Amino acid sequence: MGMFVFLPLVLPLTAWPIARLAEQHLHPRTATRLLTGVAAVMAACSTLCLGLVMVVGTAQLPGNPLPDGWSDPEVRAAVPYDEIVGKAAIPALVVVLVACGRTLWRHGRVRRRAHRALAGLRETGVAVLPDDVPYAYALPGGGRRDRVVVTTAMLDCLEPAERRALFAHERAHLAARHHRFLLAVQLAARANPFLRPLRTAVSYTAERWADEDAAQTVGSRRAVACAIGKAALVSRGTPVATLAGLAAGPVPRRVAALLGPAPAVRSWPPLFTSVGAATWGAAVGAAVSAMSSANSAVTMVFILHAATPL
Repeated sequence: MGMFVFLPLVLPLTAWPIARLAEQHLHPRTATRLLTGVAAVMAACSTLCLGLVMVVGTAQLPGNPLPDGWSDPEVRAAVPYDEIVGKAAIPALVVVLVACGRTLWRHGRVRRRAHRALAGLRETGVAVLPDDVPYAYALPGGGRRDRVVVTTAMLDCLEPAERRALFAHERAHLAARHHRFLLAVQLAARANPFLRPLRTAVSYTAERWADEDAAQTVGSRRAVACAIGKAALVSRGTPVATLAGLAAGPVPRRVAALLGPAPAVRSWPPLFTSVGAATWGAAVGAAVSAMSSANSAVTMVFILHAATPL
């Protein structure tokens, strides 16, 4: 394996340029899908390689349940600096697994609590809550359980056209399953801290995606921009940060984008541009990460098989 086993741990750095440029130059739908895919691949590869390194470190611990052959010098020689990184990988992987587990648990708990809070209401696509605190958010539930939750205080702050924009925005979140993209990049950032810029970027592009879909639905970009601006001025956000809301993300940038022309829809940017070069750089980084992790995994399997007595 050599140093290739460490490549997936640092290759997420190649995605940093596209994290910022995608927000500015790609259609939000394209940017969200691209960044989420890159983050998921790189996070999976780095976690896999961390696990491979951990095997070498765990095999050196006294009393471990692994075969004795896995601690042979031939096995340890497959990982550079095995005495240090092998043992350091053990707590590192534990931290990754605990962080990802907590993220999944919190995500599920938030959704369950939100659905329980609406249990007494009719099963409709929109739940209007009599509350003096203005907020609105999209609550995914799967199919017919998807709901848009909004308070009377929020509706009172908006004009009729802006209310239509609000509902169109939240329904766009539900229709495109944006919560899955957001959860994926959150897990990726927990698995590898170098992927945090992609998580931040996807949080913004997912909102922009919903903005553009809402503008197309209501037929007025200005109405959506006004709804977002008003909601940001009066809203305190959503009850929990994991739920997508109308006034989430950097609102001034979203409003400015809506007051400008609609972004061009294209699947892949031209190569000889800054965003094109950054996109190809991130794609190559993800591909190299996948090949390095696959090569390391196959090599480790063969080495461990050879070192394990029949």
